[in-house]
Amino acid sequence: MSVENDVIEILVDTLSLPGGQLDGSSILLGAIPEFDSMAVVSVLTALEEQYGFIVDDDEIDAAIFESVASLSEFVTSKV
Repeated sequence: MSVENDVIEILVDTLSLPGGQLDGSSILLGAIPEFDSMAVVSVLTALEEQYGFIVDDDEIDAAIFESVASLSEFVTSKV
């Protein structure tokens, strides 16, 4: 499975979204009401567990969560 597919699956599970709603071009921040600060923490935790990396506080930036593509790029850079 690709990183982007994993990211989408984690977002769908964490945010309790209907499947098929997200793709690589989907905007996250400001477009999905469920995607609040607590959801960001939950998504990061799930990604850390899935891929075995750690995200430092100073790495967290709103640009990472702009879209599925930007979040996938961040994950790819961490693995």
